[in-house]
Amino acid sequence: MPLHPSVAERLARLAPDQRAAAIAPPGPVLCVAPAGSGKTTTLVARVAWLVDSGVDPATIAAITFNRRAAEELSERLDAALGELDRPARTVRVATFHALGREILRSAGMPVEPLADRMAVLGRIAPSAEPAMLRALDTAISRLKLDLGVTADEVAADSGAGPTALTYVAYERALAADGALDFDDLVAHAIRALEATPRLLERWRDSCSSLLVDEAQDLDRSQLRLALLLAAPANRIFLVGDDDQSIYGWRLADVRRILSLDGLLPGLRRVDLVTNYRCPAPVVARAVRLVERNEERFVKRIVAGPSAVGTLALAPRVAEEPTTLRRLLAAWPTDGSTRAILTRTNRELLPAVSAALDLGMPFRAPALRLLLDSPLVDEVLAGAATDGSSLPLLVRLGRVRASPPALPPRPAAPPPPGPDADDENTWTWAEACAAVIAWAAPYRDLGSFGAAVAERRQRLAALRRDDAPLILATAHATKGLEFDHVAVIGLEAGRFPSRRTLDESPDPPRALEEERRLAYVAWTRARRTLTLIYDPDAPSPFLLEAFEPHELRRAASLATSTISV
Repeated sequence: MPLHPSVAERLARLAPDQRAAAIAPPGPVLCVAPAGSGKTTTLVARVAWLVDSGVDPATIAAITFNRRAAEELSERLDAALGELDRPARTVRVATFHALGREILRSAGMPVEPLADRMAVLGRIAPSAEPAMLRALDTAISRLKLDLGVTADEVAADSGAGPTALTYVAYERALAADGALDFDDLVAHAIRALEATPRLLERWRDSCSSLLVDEAQDLDRSQLRLALLLAAPANRIFLVGDDDQSIYGWRLADVRRILSLDGLLPGLRRVDLVTNYRCPAPVVARAVRLVERNEERFVKRIVAGPSAVGTLALAPRVAEEPTTLRRLLAAWPTDGSTRAILTRTNRELLPAVSAALDLGMPFRAPALRLLLDSPLVDEVLAGAATDGSSLPLLVRLGRVRASPPALPPRPAAPPPPGPDADDENTWTWAEACAAVIAWAAPYRDLGSFGAAVAERRQRLAALRRDDAPLILATAHATKGLEFDHVAVIGLEAGRFPSRRTLDESPDPPRALEEERRLAYVAWTRARRTLTLIYDPDAPSPFLLEAFEPHELRRAASLATSTISV
C-alpha cells in the first residue's frame, strides 16, 4: 500500500539511519540515539508510519522520562496525526508515573492522596540531618522499586537493620494516612497487573505498540512495567543512549540498556550515528572522552555536515566571578541562548555574582541563594543589637562567635539530585562567614544593610523565567541545548566529584557515570563550548579528551580555541 504523502515526505526528510529506525519491522527494537541525533524526530516518524500502516492510534503508547518530554512529544505527534486526518491526543503519551496512575485508576484503586515523602520522613525521623534524609529516600526507593519488597516482608525479617525498620515505619505512616507515594504509582500498578489477568489484557491491548524514550534512565520497576505490557508480542520500540545514563542516584543502571537483548529475544538494534547539534570539535572531544568507558556499546558518532562552531579551552587566570564576567561580556548579544553548567548547584554562585555585576538577566531554577535566606537578616539583627560602637566587622564577628537564640525552623528537605544534600541549604556558620566577607568594604551597619537590600532588589529584577541565560547543573540540562555553553569547575576533585567517588560502593562505575555526565554537559552546545578550569589542577577528563600539548598551549595563551 502506498504511503500517505505526508508520511512519505516525513520519511524522505530523515537521514538513512533515522529512516531505518522509523520503519524497522514490528518486534523488539532498540534505537541507540546519541546526543543531538534527532531521536524525537525519529519517534514521531515511527508513530506516523505505524498509523499509516494500519495501526490504530489508540493502541499506541509512548512513555517518556519526564513531563516536559511528554508535552513536547504530544505536540509533535498531534501535528503528525493531523496530517493523517486523525484527532489529536489519540496516541497515549505519558510518563511512567502517569501511566501507573492511569492503570491504578482503571482498576478502581486509590491514587491519592499522594504523600510528600520528605514530610513523612520528617515525622518519623525528626532528628535526621538532610544527608540522612536523602539516604533514606534512596533506600526506600530501592526497596520498593529495585527489590520489590513490602513492609510486611521486611518486618518479618528478624535481622532487619535500622534503615529497613525506618522503611517499615514509613510504610505504616502512609497506610495510617491512607496515602501512597510517587514510587507506589509504578510499584502498585505492576502488582495490580500481575494479580488481575483481565486488567493486564486490557492494558496490553491499549499499549500493543509501545514506544519507550530514554531507555537508559529506566529503573528496574519501570523496565519491568514496560516489558510486562509489551509481552508476549513484544512490539516495543526503545530509544536510548548508554552514553547519557547519568541517573544512578535515581536507580538507573546503564547495564540495563546494555543487556536488553537478554530480556527481549530477537531484539533488533538500530544506531543513529550523527550528532546534528554540536560543532565538529565538540563531537570529537566528547566522543573521545566517553570512549574511555568500558560499560558502553561500541558505536560510531560523527558530527553533522553543517555543524559549525568552536570549542575553547579556557584556563582560569583570575577568580571565577572575574572569569565569568569576562565570558558573559564576550558572548554575543544577539538573542542566542546561553548556559553556564556546573557539577553541583553551589558551584553556580560565582556565575550568579557575575550576572548581577553585569546586570544580566538569568534563570537558575534549582538554586537557593544565601542572599535570600532569613539567616542573613538574623546575622544583621545580631550585629544591630550588639550595643557597642565597635567596627562593623568586629560586631559581626561577635555575632558569629555567639549566635543568638533563634526560634527553631523546620529543616528544608534536601533537594533532589546527586551531591545535593547540603549544597542548597546553609548553616549559621556559613551565613556568618559570608556576611562578614560581604561587609568588608563597609564601615557601618546602615550602609551595609542598604547594600544588601539593593543587591536583593537587583536579584529580584534579574532572576527571570524568560532570561536567555540559564545557570544549572549538568544533570538539570539533560535533554536541553543552547547556542553557547560554558562548563566551569573542570578541575581535579570537582568534576569528577571526589565526594561521589569516595562515597560510592563501586568507584570505577561511579567514575564512568561522572564521565558520562561530562559528555552530557559538553554536548548541550550548538555553536560554542567553553571549558573553564584551573590550569594547575585540570580535571582528568580534560587529560583524557585533549593532548598534553593542547592543554599546555591553552595555559600559555590564557585561552585557546581547539580545532580538530
